[in-house]
Amino acid sequence: MATYDADSAAGELERCKADATTAGELERCKAVVEDRLSSFFARNSSYSVLYDAMRYSLLGGGKRIRAAICLKFCEAVCGDMYRALDAACAIEMLHAYSLIHDDLPCMDDDDMRRGLPSNHVAFGEFTAVLAGDALQAAAFGALASMELPAGAVLEMVRILANAAGPDGICGGQYLDMADVGGIRSKTELEEIYKLKTSALFVASAQLGVLAGGGTSEQVAAAGVYASAVGMAFQIRDDLLDYYADSVIIGKPGGSDEKNGKLTFVPLMGDDACEDFIRSETERAVGALDGVFHDAAFLEWLAYYLANREV
Repeated sequence: MATYDADSAAGELERCKADATTAGELERCKAVVEDRLSSFFARNSSYSVLYDAMRYSLLGGGKRIRAAICLKFCEAVCGDMYRALDAACAIEMLHAYSLIHDDLPCMDDDDMRRGLPSNHVAFGEFTAVLAGDALQAAAFGALASMELPAGAVLEMVRILANAAGPDGICGGQYLDMADVGGIRSKTELEEIYKLKTSALFVASAQLGVLAGGGTSEQVAAAGVYASAVGMAFQIRDDLLDYYADSVIIGKPGGSDEKNGKLTFVPLMGDDACEDFIRSETERAVGALDGVFHDAAFLEWLAYYLANREV
């Protein structure tokens, strides 16, 4: 497989955007995950409103990029992405929890998510907190119930727990909130992004490899790919937050600036952000070379996410 050539990056990105067959495969992954997710938490009880709040955020749209990464790494290892389906659902549960809590008044205080009222606006703050807590717990329950070798399941649980905790999402969110309005360096912002965003991308990729019975070399390569894709994804998010219309991105534009958070855009400028996105994409694609039998979709996805518009 050819590695990424920075000199032809623009052409590759346009080619990948136009590749309808591969883009359709991303939609197929999304549909498979949506169908499986719809079977969770559909029950009646004295606390049905809590289930409603969980499903509201879990099924309220989203790109399902992390789930697709999980499925396609599994497929790249063993040829069967369905072996990782419940792992992909677990990742989406954890991601939904993180978004519910991110939007809370004590965090980013956002009233819109994916074009709809945020969970705490729709259901009230205490219900939103509990819905997030319950989704996080359910993510580990889904992983622990997978019919895979016990050693693989245990390692998958460990990886997801690491991505969720102080060395992942929670640590990144703490750093993001602890010094709002402070002056940050590029290194400090990178640390936040690696914890808050890339950590769950890495878990998604590595869970997929483990579900497919992959080697330690493949787990490591998946981690490099996903860490780089996650960083590029977050910097593109910064650019979108800074410039895109709120209706297009499905949440209030300029929310980082409103909350006094420094991002890569004002720190580095547009051109340097684009250069960083390209270099991280190069690193991601290079990590795939020679390690997996067929990683064409994952290569395409790195290019696609580097140039996304929503």
